[in-house]
Amino acid sequence: MADLQPVDYIWKNGEALPWEQATTHVLTHALHYGSGVFEGIRCYHNTDTDEAVIFRLRDHMERLHRSAKIAMMDLPYSVDELCQATVDIIKKNKLKSCYIRPLAYYGYGQMGVDPTGAPVDVIIAVWPWDAYLGAEALENGVKVGISSWRQRSFNAIPPAVKSSASYMNSIFAKLEAKSHGYAEAVMLNEQGYVCEGTGENLFTVRNGILSTPPLSDGLLEGITRDTVLTIALDMDIPAIEESLTRADLYIADEMFMTGSAAELTPVASVDDREVGKPGPITKALQERYFDVAYGKVPEYEEWITRIAY
Repeated sequence: MADLQPVDYIWKNGEALPWEQATTHVLTHALHYGSGVFEGIRCYHNTDTDEAVIFRLRDHMERLHRSAKIAMMDLPYSVDELCQATVDIIKKNKLKSCYIRPLAYYGYGQMGVDPTGAPVDVIIAVWPWDAYLGAEALENGVKVGISSWRQRSFNAIPPAVKSSASYMNSIFAKLEAKSHGYAEAVMLNEQGYVCEGTGENLFTVRNGILSTPPLSDGLLEGITRDTVLTIALDMDIPAIEESLTRADLYIADEMFMTGSAAELTPVASVDDREVGKPGPITKALQERYFDVAYGKVPEYEEWITRIAY
């Protein structure tokens, strides 16, 4: 994790505001009740073309709209408008690579659990951000531990909504993992099956077969997860969705975590059971993933939004 690196502007409610002026009132509804939905998106610098390349921008903004629909929040901007605003704020900040954080939340004007009458504020922040779990993690993998905190159920905050409130659970699991000497946590669902990390989906490899938990086990429908499954299919790597137990993680030949922030990060050990150095399938998928995300593979051009300077 790295400290925030301020840039010049943040997009808020249709305007580019100076970084230090993009503020909100302390009685903002979302600050008290977690009533927000958000996304995390990567923009990479393609040095071959000297372009900024946003990876799967439209897919992320469509998911933001789905999250808002589940939360009964009326977004005042369309998918097209949010995509254009993202391009505009990256260009205004003259960034060639960055992390992108769209956030829609109930703003100032109402207090109490019911947000009716509170405005829906929308921001898009961009800033330089390196590897989420560290550059060494991408190379050698991270140590993870099974959390005592279970992932939320379908009848609590649905996994399909990427909401601010639901990440309190992830904070619990993350802090617990760090206190035990692990870089990341793995959460199980209420039935005891493997669900996901605090902000990542999970994959294992055993006997040459790539496995990941199904969405029905209560995990976020990750866009990077979908990317990896698509790439694996195109690379003729056998891939299945199946329920996994913690023991399946202990005996995996390879394991990695995926997410827009985490990208494709190998796992070196689970509960101090060694998985080892990143294996051949993990390495092949990681290399291909970055080639695709940087806009270097024409077959996946539909996932790419290019910004030329």
